[in-house]
Amino acid sequence: MSRSFVVAGILMGLACPAVVAEQQPGRTTLRVASYNIKHGRGMDGKVNVERTGDVLARMGADLVALQEVDKNCNRSGRQDIAAVLGKRLGMEHRFASFMDFEGGQYGLAVLSKHPIQDVRRIVLPRGSMEPRAALEVVVQPKDSPVPVSFVCLHLDWIEESSRVTQMRALLEAFKETKHPVILAGDFNCQRPAKPMRMLEEDGWTILDKQGKKTFPSDEPRSEIDFFVVRGFKELAAESDVIDEPMASDHRPIVATIAGRP
Repeated sequence: MSRSFVVAGILMGLACPAVVAEQQPGRTTLRVASYNIKHGRGMDGKVNVERTGDVLARMGADLVALQEVDKNCNRSGRQDIAAVLGKRLGMEHRFASFMDFEGGQYGLAVLSKHPIQDVRRIVLPRGSMEPRAALEVVVQPKDSPVPVSFVCLHLDWIEESSRVTQMRALLEAFKETKHPVILAGDFNCQRPAKPMRMLEEDGWTILDKQGKKTFPSDEPRSEIDFFVVRGFKELAAESDVIDEPMASDHRPIVATIAGRP
């Protein structure tokens, strides 16, 4: 598997989470993942949440951001997908709804191996066709002196103007946050787009995957799924795209993030 690196402050090698902790005692280290799961529906047209869980289990993440998550919707067998995956992986789960849909709710979720201290549903401006929100969970890893916010988001998929408005609201929501923040999700735009430039102009770091594509999963042509971080000193991060062409229409992404809060 090829790997890419983002380093701010100091340059250091990153082979795995254990190496980071060994090389730099006292640094906070997190393994994170993000996956647009398309309510468990794979490229074969079958809803198979167990298959989704298998993909996530192989990544071994501490925190997982999930987009396109159903809760008790008819199309996905009236499953509470976040709860099912949380149980499968032995992780806490939190769900945030965008809207009511097919007898249930549709939105996004976060899974966490760390105890969740706080949760916030951040309402974003409505997209061109659907409501939108971001889901923030606050955790405090054992090796961290301060909390860390992990934020799942899924921006509008049609209009750039909607994504810009949603990003502006998201930046405003974290304007006063002092501790580290990790954004993870489906940004529905590529790296040069205005919403990504807005993040960089505001002091955030977009983790590099060497331009590896994430959508569509069978023959990826676009890089639209990202991790973006702020608040880590001496940041060292390794990010990659998982070669999974079947379980969803997106490929999952994973990263190891280390730094001093």
